[in-house]
Amino acid sequence: MLMKIWPKETHLKFMNLRMAGTLLSVVLLTASVFFLATRGLNFGVDFAGGTAMEINATETVNEGTVRAAIPFSADVNAAVGTDARRIVVVKFGEAPEALLGPEFQALTTAEKAERASGATNELVVRSLVEKLGIDPGTDLLKNDTVGPKVSKELFRDGITALVVALILMLAYIWYRFEWQFSIGAVAALAHDVIITLGVFSFLQLEFNLTTIAALLTIIGYSMNDTVVVFDRVREERRKYKKMPDRDVIDLALNSTLSRTLLTSGTTLLALLAIFFLGGPVLRGMSFALIWGIVIGTYSSIFIASSIVLSLGMDLTQKTVDDTPGFQGVG
Repeated sequence: MLMKIWPKETHLKFMNLRMAGTLLSVVLLTASVFFLATRGLNFGVDFAGGTAMEINATETVNEGTVRAAIPFSADVNAAVGTDARRIVVVKFGEAPEALLGPEFQALTTAEKAERASGATNELVVRSLVEKLGIDPGTDLLKNDTVGPKVSKELFRDGITALVVALILMLAYIWYRFEWQFSIGAVAALAHDVIITLGVFSFLQLEFNLTTIAALLTIIGYSMNDTVVVFDRVREERRKYKKMPDRDVIDLALNSTLSRTLLTSGTTLLALLAIFFLGGPVLRGMSFALIWGIVIGTYSSIFIASSIVLSLGMDLTQKTVDDTPGFQGVG
């Protein structure tokens, strides 16, 4: 349908809008850094440590009764599971030491740090069984506990994966094109990641391992879009050797626009289905991917290309050869 309504050729002057795009990005980046600095990220159990439970909801087991049954503060929400069954999602950290009994209080400080999460888990399960009569074997659909040491390792490994991905992308683009292109590409990727983190901070969406996976996917998707544009820029530069850089980039962006919109549009349709039908487990990841594809498409057009234009295209052998070609409009 998009191919029918979208013209075969467009002549949009994207680079005339690059200052407006830069201003918008500066506003979004500033807001993102502000929210990250003041509100931080809402770390899930993966990174904050603690326990995540999913309990089968019934007439007597609901959001209110579960919250009342747990003897300390916990995050309790009603949701729909992946099998369309009503569930109650419970997340909590370590219980106050006084609730864990004299045996726990008699442990050393090191032993308490190691066993606190497990002891809290046992306390909550026992309370749910005694007060609500749930069967841990059938009603407790999920019960995952992550200790503080493991959560720190997971967070460190996740951030390391993001940094390594950015460095490898920088090296690849530098080798494949020129240093101006690599700076433009990596700046666009960093732009996408920071703004996505800012949105998560502003909305206080849960940030966990699946979010890291989504960010890595965003990096790959955005880089794919950017490489397609850069490759077309190089191709057009070979053909139109005397054409100004601004016009070459506009020509490349227009020639790849239908491909970009088709790819992004069809991917968004699939992600919207996951967001609305995939249940709470996939909602954070699918939201990150939806937002990432939108901001990634924007950055490949207005950020990466604008930076290349500002730095200037180095007309070396990697970009232009001496084969006959169009000389542009004299």
